[in-house]
Amino acid sequence: MQARGLLMIEHRLIERMITIIERTLSQIDKEKKVDPVFVDTTVDFIRTYADRTHHGKEEDILFRDLEKKNLSEEDQQLMNELIEDHVLGRKTTKKLIDANTSYRNGDESALVEIESNLRLLSDFYPKHIEKEDKVFFPAARRYFSEQEDQAMLDAFWEFDKKMIHDKYISVVEAFEKQ
Repeated sequence: MQARGLLMIEHRLIERMITIIERTLSQIDKEKKVDPVFVDTTVDFIRTYADRTHHGKEEDILFRDLEKKNLSEEDQQLMNELIEDHVLGRKTTKKLIDANTSYRNGDESALVEIESNLRLLSDFYPKHIEKEDKVFFPAARRYFSEQEDQAMLDAFWEFDKKMIHDKYISVVEAFEKQ
């Protein structure tokens, strides 16, 4: 498997979650309410899987390795755009957390913000994924030899091995700060 193959497999799971978010958005429109636990679970998925695990591999390994290459202006610009996309995803997720906290504390007007941020994420991810799968990953692959690509794939697997520990260390540290 090529390194980008693992990233594309992760994209398929993110797309499945987006489908669930879209279904929930339809329920919100009908019922004018949301389950805060669903929002918590969605945030956990976005933060841990989509951002930390998936974007982490891209930023900490793929983009880092590409920085060592002589990228075309177009490829460099696209990589910068993808990094900006990741930042937008993080900011949107933070807004979703804040709105869900307000909603959980009785502010029913926060539902509009929850819905808006869920919709932004459900609109954002398919376009972002398509940009990576169809444009950036094929372009980026040209910069690496087969050996470099396989080393990157190995680095991706090592990155994943550490994720469960990173997640639960942060959970314990958050509780310790309370």
